Amino acid sequence: MRLRLPAERPTEPPTGYKIAHPVLSQDGTRAGFTGVSLGGALPYGVVAEAACVYGLRHRAPHRRCDCGFHCVHDRRAAEALLCTAEHRAAVLLEVSVLGAYIRFERGFRYARQRVRVMTLGACACGAGAAALGEAGWGRPGWRALVPCCGECLRGRPSLSPAGFARLAGDGLRVVAGGGSAPAGPAAAQGTGVPELVAEAALLQARLDVFQAQLARLGERGERGGHGGSGAAAG
Repeated sequence: MRLRLPAERPTEPPTGYKIAHPVLSQDGTRAGFTGVSLGGALPYGVVAEAACVYGLRHRAPHRRCDCGFHCVHDRRAAEALLCTAEHRAAVLLEVSVLGAYIRFERGFRYARQRVRVMTLGACACGAGAAALGEAGWGRPGWRALVPCCGECLRGRPSLSPAGFARLAGDGLRVVAGGGSAPAGPAAAQGTGVPELVAEAALLQARLDVFQAQLARLGERGERGGHGGSGAAAG
């Protein structure tokens, strides 16, 4: 006798939470995500359909396979995954579970999803994130991004939160998460602020870095000038 799972017919799509790495296409025209575990080799967009990572032709999620998207019910359970060393640079996603799904004690395995909200964590230095900077690794055709503050960008390729939301499309919202220092008005309010304001905040952060570098150069010049005067007087 075949066992049948209880059938559910919710009035609206269930909500789940997961972590992922934001990615930018090689040509800079598309934004998406890549998973942190089994499905990490297959980047996906805001609205995506799962495929079997083993190349089998059955539809996901299959009862005798572990294919399909995965998420947990509890936001705090997903946030706890961000505490591990290998996942510190990941972001938190709030998703709508679409299509067929299998319910487990802690979450879902399912066929389709829509990413509604991406929450940025703090920069690696602990400050609030002002942008998404290139992480230094990626997948074929995709560059991974990490939350960065203005000080840590240091001229590397970057994308504002509003810019990422625009390239990802399909109504994605990007909001700022934790951090010991504010990241600027655009990062604090996410895409609810016009994109122009977000870009201005990023430029201001870069300007602050530039001014700090000029100040250090000026201090070095003053020390060098005093040393020269002393030598001449002697």
